[in-house]
Amino acid sequence: MSAGQSTEGTSWTTPLAGLLVVTGGGLVLVVAAILASDGPSRLLIGLAAVAMLGMAVLGIRQRPRLTMVPGPAPRLVVGTLTGPQAYPLDRIDRIRMVSYRRLGRKSAMLEVDVRHNDTERLLIFGRWDLGTNPHDVYDALVVNGFASVSD
Repeated sequence: MSAGQSTEGTSWTTPLAGLLVVTGGGLVLVVAAILASDGPSRLLIGLAAVAMLGMAVLGIRQRPRLTMVPGPAPRLVVGTLTGPQAYPLDRIDRIRMVSYRRLGRKSAMLEVDVRHNDTERLLIFGRWDLGTNPHDVYDALVVNGFASVSD
């Protein structure tokens, strides 16, 4: 399981090995773009390289993706591009499990409805974000009082 225990709580994140593979794939595409013989190939391969390297940077920047901090001031900390965002229990409206059809099969997702400043936000986490089955994360959140089974 990719959950990490620390004095700050339990966190879930994209596996570092997966991010390193994406980075390596992006670098291979950079080399392929340089070695491509014609302009359109160079452009398309270069765009794919930029997309893969961007995804790797984003994944590394957002680590850890979700941290559960129980205790006297329980909160969820979400890793974002601009840095960690903390959501105390009173700003979390709902946590639930949903399934979406993607590429012909169902994928489990963890949905978290939060109030951020004066707006509502829907945060969606999948296996790639959490590094483990979202059902396991949901179960941990229920056990620690962040979500209820009735959600």
